[in-house]
Formats: sequence, C-alpha cells, structure tokens
Amino acid sequence: MAKIHELLAARRCISFEFFPPKTDEAERALEKALVELEPLHPAFVSVTYGAGGSTRERTRDIVVRILRETSMTPMAHLTCVGHRRDELIDIIDGYREAGVENILALAGDPLVDGADHGAVADSFHFAHELVELIRERGTFSIGVAAHPEGHPRSTSSTDDRRHLAAKLALADFGVTQFFFQAADYLRMVEDLAALGVDKPVVPGIMPVTNLGQIERFARLSGAAFPEALAERLRGVADQPEEVRRIGVEAATELCRELLDAGAPGLHFYTLNRSTATREIYANLALS
Repeated sequence: MAKIHELLAARRCISFEFFPPKTDEAERALEKALVELEPLHPAFVSVTYGAGGSTRERTRDIVVRILRETSMTPMAHLTCVGHRRDELIDIIDGYREAGVENILALAGDPLVDGADHGAVADSFHFAHELVELIRERGTFSIGVAAHPEGHPRSTSSTDDRRHLAAKLALADFGVTQFFFQAADYLRMVEDLAALGVDKPVVPGIMPVTNLGQIERFARLSGAAFPEALAERLRGVADQPEEVRRIGVEAATELCRELLDAGAPGLHFYTLNRSTATREIYANLALS
C-alpha cells in the first residue's frame, strides 16, 4: 500500500475524507459514498477520529476495511488529547500490524464530557508530540493539520505559522482545514516557504450544499465565510437544489484557482456523500 508523501512527490493527489457513522442510516450513506467514489481512483482517503477518541473503534474498523476490501489507500486520523501514551501506542501498533501506513496526527478537541485533558495521566497536549511517538513506532507516512486562516486558538498569524512550520518539520505533509478563498491558502504557503518549509500541504475543500450547516462548521473551525457567497446563497435559501448548484460552482472555481497556482492536490470533505464531490471532479476533468 502506498505512502502518501511518496504519492505527493510523484503527482497531484485528489483525496476524500469520511467520518465514522453512528446510526444504521449513516452507515448505509457511508457505504454508498465509498462505492460511488472509489471509481474516481483517489490517491488516498481519510477517516476522522472523534473528540477524546469517541469513535476510536469505528475509525480503526473503517480504515482497515478500506485497506482490505477496496482499492483505496486509507489514512487514519488520530488525536492525542485525552489518551494515555500506552493507549496511543496500542492504536499505532495496531495500525502497523494491520498494514496501515498513513496517519494524520492531530491534537484533537477537548474531551466530549468537558473534562480537562491535562487530568489524564501521561496525556499528550500537542500534535508534534504525537508525530514524534508515531515516528518511534514505525515507518508511517505522517500528516498534520494546517489552517490557512490560522488556528482558532492561535494568538497571532506569526505564532500560528511558527507552530505549523515546527509540526511540518517533523511530519511528511499537511492537510488544511476547509476554507473558501484561495488567497488564504497561497499566503500560508508563502509564509511557510519564508520559514524554510517546503513540505506539501494539500488544501481541504468543503462544497456548500447546506447553508446553515456550512455556516455552523465555519464558526467552529474559524474559517471566514465570504459575505458575497453567503448573500448569493441566502437569496436562494428556500431552494435547496439552487443552494447546492451555487455551492458546487463556487467550490469548482476555488479548486481550479488552487490547482492553477500549483497546489499539490485537493482533499474533499465529503460528509459521507458523493454527489457534490463527483460533480466538481467532473467540472475539473480530473482523472
């Protein structure tokens, strides 16, 4: 199975992200999305991991099933907040033994019960600590998260870029949080280059198919939702198909601008649905 940093060194990589389902209906939606997106031959696909490890078993099961039952290369998300070192070692070693070679190392959100992760004995607080542990446990290809507009908890743009550069120095590549304006991504890449970092950072794309949902996601992630796009969408808020059409059109334009500027690929946040991603893929004639 391929390592993602090697794929990125060889070609432009289109990839998709999924999340572990919590209901039977959501399980069927994920299965449908996997079946419909596999024929697009993504370079890799990733599976998210809940706050405090709340989807730990489901994430592992989906990653291993993708590895064994499909042609797609999986990347497992792994967060360290709320986990003891020995728990993380068990998870990492389990992936290595199953043949999984790619991990996205994340700090993670606060625990779902609101507990202070610092109270968990032997817990890591930062993604770079997890990257170092993964390096100790095998020859994984390791990615880290990047925020084109700055991490929501960063104190300044300078501070954010310095921490991101330090993470990328230890890791093999980055994948960004979703964003809506190419200039934010390109500015981040320029800032990293000025700090001597040339690791590939794949831009994350989330097509707008539901205005309320995307505005909520944007608030939680710290992504700025362009007012011009918001106004277009609010004007057709009572027409779901028109909202989706405009969202796909805007995402297609963003993707084209990013690829024309030399982005190493595109990472689509699918929300376990395939239609918008497939439409953008067709619009861009990706293959």
